[in-house]
Amino acid sequence: MLDAVLGKLARQQDERVLVGFDKADDAGVYQLDEETALVQTVDFFTPVVDDPYTFGQIAAVNALSDVYAMGGRPMSALTLVCFPEKGDLSVLEQMLAGGLSKMIEAECTILGGHSIRDDELKFGYSVTGTIHPKRLLTNSGAQAGDRLLLTKALGTGVISTAIKRGKAKAAWVKAATRSMTTLNRAAAEVVRDSPAGVHAMTDITGFGLIGHAREMALGSGVGLRIRSAAAPLLAGALECVRAGFVPGGLKANREFAECVVGYGDSVPEDRKTILFDPQTAGGLLISVAAGDSKGLVEKLRAKGVAAEEIGDVTAQEKPLIRVD
Repeated sequence: MLDAVLGKLARQQDERVLVGFDKADDAGVYQLDEETALVQTVDFFTPVVDDPYTFGQIAAVNALSDVYAMGGRPMSALTLVCFPEKGDLSVLEQMLAGGLSKMIEAECTILGGHSIRDDELKFGYSVTGTIHPKRLLTNSGAQAGDRLLLTKALGTGVISTAIKRGKAKAAWVKAATRSMTTLNRAAAEVVRDSPAGVHAMTDITGFGLIGHAREMALGSGVGLRIRSAAAPLLAGALECVRAGFVPGGLKANREFAECVVGYGDSVPEDRKTILFDPQTAGGLLISVAAGDSKGLVEKLRAKGVAAEEIGDVTAQEKPLIRVD
């Protein structure tokens, strides 16, 4: 819906805009001078867990992720709060404290923010970071022959749905919470400090792995091949799918993007489904030269990032994305 509306708007002409809203990328990038560009993003949403402190942490990690996905360093943030007029102020305090804890971990300074009364609680941040214009990573630089790496397991969407229905096992909640409260900082720093073998990067959030892979493929003019068995999954993710804990966002993602996907005969239905699961504070999808893939995986794992090689980049063909 939003894509249809944005396509009708007038385009501003500013040569300093390196990445704008027309690119379907993770954040906007605005060049200040030859050495510095700003990376800007905003993200907020309704609670995905019951604990307000943890929800605040997740909201911060999710907002920061878009800056990391461009290869940038978060610098400052503004808080966005929608809170019920008669809400429990201790909930608000804990939510803000949780977000602050992750902003401190990211060395990103909260400058202030904006709040409104709203019957439905929502929380998030607008984040500004910096990057050297020549070190910018987008979702549109993947090259045929590259390998695809994923830095976090999938499944936060279906597990969050199980939590809302009161059906999630403690181990599932623990694994999903650990994933959603882990910054992509370590992964982004490894990529930033690595040789020039990384050609494209994006984070996996609301559109799921397939949705964000589709954007990378279309933006880069390539095809992608994903090995479904290689995609890491959170504990309980497939059990949630089999039990029918499927969020509306997953269904919408599948209806929108499955038209560009072709499946191998041996791919089970639950594996197909989880590839469309909308992620909160998900991992990074990295397109890296084949010769640099193994070394990058080793560097990521040495920093505590559970990176996995899940596929490769091909020449563009139909179907655009092949899942085996």
